[in-house]
Formats: sequence, structure tokens, C-alpha cells
Amino acid sequence: MSEANKALIRRLLRECFNQHNADLYPEFYSETFVQHTPAMGKLGAEQHRQLLISLFAAFPDSHWTVVDQIGEGEKVVTRWTLVATHLGAFMGIAPSGRQLISGGVCIDHIVDGKIVEEWEEWDTLGMMQQLGAVPVAKVDQPLAV
Repeated sequence: MSEANKALIRRLLRECFNQHNADLYPEFYSETFVQHTPAMGKLGAEQHRQLLISLFAAFPDSHWTVVDQIGEGEKVVTRWTLVATHLGAFMGIAPSGRQLISGGVCIDHIVDGKIVEEWEEWDTLGMMQQLGAVPVAKVDQPLAV
């Protein structure tokens, strides 16, 4: 079971995310899918699909790579990296033309070949700094508290 579930996540990244094909969404996610993230809270299936569509539009060359993956039973943990260029508006941030390199970890719960729930942690601060939306602290200056 865990090998099939790991293969499902790799296929999701390859065919849906890297080919920017949100039409494949129902092949991978259940209708009752819920995603949990610190940055955006709890998203339902349609909210998550719309987020992907906005990501594909803002970062048309986005490419995810699986770095590590562990599967046990119905759960798969995937550590990934993302490389993309910010060419469209995203979360209220105007296109910067900057390259983004980010990473994160997802824990996916898979039942009957579909993702039903996901917990995702990713470097939101680093992403916002790379896009110029948040200043980067200077190492030669003390942090303001």
C-alpha cells in the first residue's frame, strides 16, 4: 500500500503540478479533501484547487521535485523543493520577475487511491523574502525586537 501511495504523490507532482494541469485534480484528491497549512489555515478541496490554479498562473515555469519520501500505511511524507519565476500576481504581490527556490514537507493521508487530507509546512517567510514582499534581516545588524 505505501509504495502505491508514494507513487501516487510522485505522479501528482509530475502530471498535475509540473504540467500545470488543474483538470487532473479529481484524479488525485477526494471531494472531501482538507489541507492544513500554517500560512493559510484549513482549505477545502475547491479552495485548494483554486490555490493551485493561482500558483500555476503566477509561476508559469514552476517545477516541484521530490527530495525525500517515506510511506507507511495510508500516510506518505514528502519533502519537496520548488523552483519558479514570479511572473504573475500572487497573494496580492505584483509580479517581480524574481526566481524563487523554496521547500517544504507534506504529510498526505490517502484512502482508496485519493488524498483525503494533507498537512503541509513550507518556507513561507523565505518565499515572501525572495519575492521582495518581506525584507531580509541583515546579519551585521541586530534584530529588532
